Amino acid sequence: MTLALTLAPTLEAFFSERLIGQRHVSPHTVEAYRDTFRLLLTFAQDETGTPPSALGFEDVDAALVGSFLHHLEIDRGNSARTRNARLAAIHSLFRYAALRHPEHAAHIQRVLAIPAKRSRRALVSFLSDDEVTALVAAPDQTTAIGRRDHALLLLALQSGLRVSELVSLRRDDVIVGVRSHVRCTGKGRKERVTPLSKITAAVLKEFMGERGGGAGEPLFASTHGGALSRHAVGALVTRHAAAAAHRCASLQSKQVTPHVLRHTAAMRLLHAGNDISMIALWLGHESIETTQIYIHADLALKEKALERTTPIDVAAGRYRPPDALLAFLEAL
Repeated sequence: MTLALTLAPTLEAFFSERLIGQRHVSPHTVEAYRDTFRLLLTFAQDETGTPPSALGFEDVDAALVGSFLHHLEIDRGNSARTRNARLAAIHSLFRYAALRHPEHAAHIQRVLAIPAKRSRRALVSFLSDDEVTALVAAPDQTTAIGRRDHALLLLALQSGLRVSELVSLRRDDVIVGVRSHVRCTGKGRKERVTPLSKITAAVLKEFMGERGGGAGEPLFASTHGGALSRHAVGALVTRHAAAAAHRCASLQSKQVTPHVLRHTAAMRLLHAGNDISMIALWLGHESIETTQIYIHADLALKEKALERTTPIDVAAGRYRPPDALLAFLEAL
């Protein structure tokens, strides 16, 4: 078998055998990996002039992968985290290729040696109580779509569900009664149950009663009857946030996305005095370390911690450089 014939069948087997057959990954993971290799193969074709189906391992080498990652950041404007996610998909393919093609071990190891880039982690963005009130009130509840959007925003802000979890909900996933709750399947195919407040449960009960339909139908449907897409949910959140900004001026400086609603739910739980481990379970986090970002982002909690400390008894003073040259450097 020539080198040019090895990449295509290996890539196809990677998806069908490794990802879907052996690891049984979620459709979202398949989509993310698919998009990565679409971009990589298109970039390789532009660089080498070779069609994707004819590319060999000698074409997709460490130098080309490095150029591709640079292209993602510079030309496409992707963040370092996105760049690292694309690299993780490439590494996964090449680790699989190492088992099938040991004759390419040296080449594969050079690609696997490409490191992830350290990225700066920004503080999470979340909404205040006034901003939450304005956002939930933004949809026009005299229309069916407005009532759908109102129910979706309220559920997202109270439950902290991911946008992929929201669009996957079916009518029978919502249980309204003595112990109202919503069931969902999150990352890693882990199922979890999230309780609903009385207000959220009442809104959902009225919304579902108005819509009707079977138990297996989408909870939040488009005008065509199918489930809303993640893009559609992002668009409606952006639209209602812009409308809410007329009532709450602080929203004008914030970029409100479905994930900001998830962060807001977590911060509201934290402000209510809930333990961080409970919040991790609520959000479906794999590790409690992931949930620590909310403590880092919460200035109010840090201010309360400072108030409980004993003030340091020192006199106020100002540093004065002892030399003219040091004073010059200090002023730079």
